[in-house]
Amino acid sequence: MSNEEQKQVVVTSTKSMGIAILLTVLFGPLGMLYSTIWGAIIMIVLSGIIGIVTLGFGLLFTWPVCIIWAAVATKSYNEKLLAG
Repeated sequence: MSNEEQKQVVVTSTKSMGIAILLTVLFGPLGMLYSTIWGAIIMIVLSGIIGIVTLGFGLLFTWPVCIIWAAVATKSYNEKLLAG
């Protein structure tokens, strides 16, 4: 079999939706690092700014946004992975 006929297969596991949500519920933007690196960086900065300006009360808004973003990012990652 020549090099042209050989196929390479890369095996990558999907990300768990449950773990993504659990980590984000427990650790907020830091937990998002499991599902989306850029989303986590954005939300860490945004949560820090909003938390300081609102004396922490703004985190009641940003925390659920982080959870939703992590779930959507995990679903998107898994769909792209399974589509090839």
